Amino acid sequence: MGIQVVWFKRDLRWQDHAALALANQQGPVRCIYIHEPALWKQADAAAQHWDFIHQSLLDLADGLAQLGVPLEVYSGDPVGILKRLHAQAPFEALHSHQETGNQFTYERDKAVARWCHQQGVQWREQAQFGVVRALKHRSQWQPAWETLMAQPLAKVLPIQAWQSQAPAWPAFPALTSNGQSQRQTGGRLAGLQVLQSFLDMRCAGYRGGISSPLIAPQACSRLSPHLAYGCLSLREVVQATRQTLAQLPEDAQRKRAGLQHFMSRLYWHCHFIQKLESEPDIEWCNMHSGYDGIRESAFASDRFEALKQGRTGWPMVDACVVMLNATGWLNFRMRAMLVSVATYPLWLHWRPVGEWLATQFLDYEPGIHWSQMQMQAGTTGINTTRVYNPIKQARDHDPKGLFVRRWLPYMRKVPDDWLFEPWRMPPSVLSQTGLTLGKDLPVPLVELESATRWAKQRLHERRRQPEVQAGNAKVIAKHASQRGDRQVGTKRKPSRSQLSLDF
Repeated sequence: MGIQVVWFKRDLRWQDHAALALANQQGPVRCIYIHEPALWKQADAAAQHWDFIHQSLLDLADGLAQLGVPLEVYSGDPVGILKRLHAQAPFEALHSHQETGNQFTYERDKAVARWCHQQGVQWREQAQFGVVRALKHRSQWQPAWETLMAQPLAKVLPIQAWQSQAPAWPAFPALTSNGQSQRQTGGRLAGLQVLQSFLDMRCAGYRGGISSPLIAPQACSRLSPHLAYGCLSLREVVQATRQTLAQLPEDAQRKRAGLQHFMSRLYWHCHFIQKLESEPDIEWCNMHSGYDGIRESAFASDRFEALKQGRTGWPMVDACVVMLNATGWLNFRMRAMLVSVATYPLWLHWRPVGEWLATQFLDYEPGIHWSQMQMQAGTTGINTTRVYNPIKQARDHDPKGLFVRRWLPYMRKVPDDWLFEPWRMPPSVLSQTGLTLGKDLPVPLVELESATRWAKQRLHERRRQPEVQAGNAKVIAKHASQRGDRQVGTKRKPSRSQLSLDF
């Protein structure tokens, strides 16, 4: 039987790896990972993403070695690498998981498919998530999700390797060190530890705890980067969660509620990735073309730079930006608030804001990211406009200022009475703090209430136009959840305000 090449991409694990399991059944196996310099030049790529991947590759190499096969790592263009490997030792098939990535990886995969066709190499792709290629109608999605999640985990027995040793790995860019200790560690073993700690204990705080930036770092599952890079499979997380639910004693109500809520978000995780799979253009274009031109020409670069520097003047927003830069993570409500502030009172287009946030989120998953950016920006045409007031969010979720004072040192000098609107401090109080307004203490870029009212009015005027309303049906048919879709593990669907970039 011919050589079988397994190409690892965003599936950096050796268990429940359908592509590896199939390849192992069909012939001697060669496992490869390709570091793509061109990929890391894309606007949505960041050093922290590579740090996580590099850590995961080291873990993957150890796991594969225990199964009897080395991990070969190359750097370059995938088609060029595959040509070289095929010339060295012709292979019968290329195995991988399907990827719903950005436009760069989409075009790259099309180039690989053309090369495989030309060479007579079979490219066998397996489903990575509950996402359906060439989905004909949205009503078919939910049953396919259930079927995939219910299948037994793909077991990989000791592997018949094509060769016993791999060539030396190429030199990679140096790992970053800025704030690295505050970021999550990559690799399957780290992911399993996070999963177990969540199922054992932390899930009790999930429901009700994931909105607060103070509690969420522990209450959230923190599995999002491990799923984004495939250190764990979604199927094994779903099955482990269902098994834990089945074994809970009746008096474990908080854990049960937390895990049921978590299951709903795993379901919606794939629901959003399916949108990008079905319509790749939403990475770049408004999901509803009726909203074209509404923000593009009015982009204020100075406001965008202030946002990126954590200098908007709203403490809750700025603290979130600082935390995100230091840790690569924010809870879902604060992510939604950042996008809301950017696209409503600051009136910034979602695409450049999305590129920036993609580099900031360690768990960047293109399908979820771009779908959510558009939903929060109000350009889908089918979702309720949800605008997050950063002052109200601070009052609701950080009433004592613990969060903002942790991440914004100057806020430690601000009296409690002025935590939420420190720029309104009387001169006498301001002088006692030693802060200078507009220098040490940023002033809001716009007047929040009037700017938000104006933005909502602009959006709603566009929404009421007959031609825009006429286009809603097309978006609903392609992307909306269908009647009869059931939320996994619960009796109801979550409201749109519960959806997030993280879970």
